Amino acid sequence: MRRLSPGGRLGLAVTGTLVLAALLAPVLSPSTPETIDLAAELSPPGPGHPLGAGENGIDLLTHVLHGARLSLTVAVFTVALSAAVGTVLGGIAGWVGGLVDEVLMRLTDVLLAFPGLLLALFLTAVLGPSLAHVVLALSLTGWTGYARLARAQVLTLRERDYVQAARALGASDARILWYHLLPNAAGPLLIQATSALPGTLLAESSLSFLGLGAPPGTPSWGALVDQGTQYLLVAPHVALFPGLALALAVLGFHLLGDAVRDRLDPRHAERR
Repeated sequence: MRRLSPGGRLGLAVTGTLVLAALLAPVLSPSTPETIDLAAELSPPGPGHPLGAGENGIDLLTHVLHGARLSLTVAVFTVALSAAVGTVLGGIAGWVGGLVDEVLMRLTDVLLAFPGLLLALFLTAVLGPSLAHVVLALSLTGWTGYARLARAQVLTLRERDYVQAARALGASDARILWYHLLPNAAGPLLIQATSALPGTLLAESSLSFLGLGAPPGTPSWGALVDQGTQYLLVAPHVALFPGLALALAVLGFHLLGDAVRDRLDPRHAERR
């Protein structure tokens, strides 16, 4: 078995550390997200606040750790929902064909014509700040890529010998699709899902930065960066540390996505 590349090992280490920190946020945090310390407002990193304090004296380390939990939760749920819906619709379109294929693919083309983040901004502005609304808004266009990929994989696999054998044995269309075609298309779909995580993290943080993501008072990297932009000249650490956390998370997931692609698609690894 091929070993992970140095970039893949770095990505695995960064994402593993991020997930562990998110899971242990209540244990690692010096305080709770609701705790304020007005006397320490905007204070730099020090013994009482390892990463400094923000507006109203909130502890930045606490909010960065709990923000990791929020961002990862939104990203995972968004990617899972997008992948599930897109895989099902794309698989049906590729297997059934005809009018069903035409309608589903034209719907996909219509949604792809809209910038995903712009549509998410519109939906969250209409529905209001909520994590559920963020997941719904980002998934509305996120499923289209999985649908096109799943359709292409099903069109490629539907004429394979094992599919013809299953047909000859009397297997139903649903059984062939769920037990023979989609499992064999899982590799490319997994690569797509892993590669989508960094963009989803950025999209969630962008919505929170604009006040349309996490509800007010909820620990969020985007909201912390937005708060920090008001104090860049007097307390740059307020925006610096959540921004660094977001950058590291995006870098880690990008590297991990590349490693997953190399492991599941050896031809790509040979070309590099």
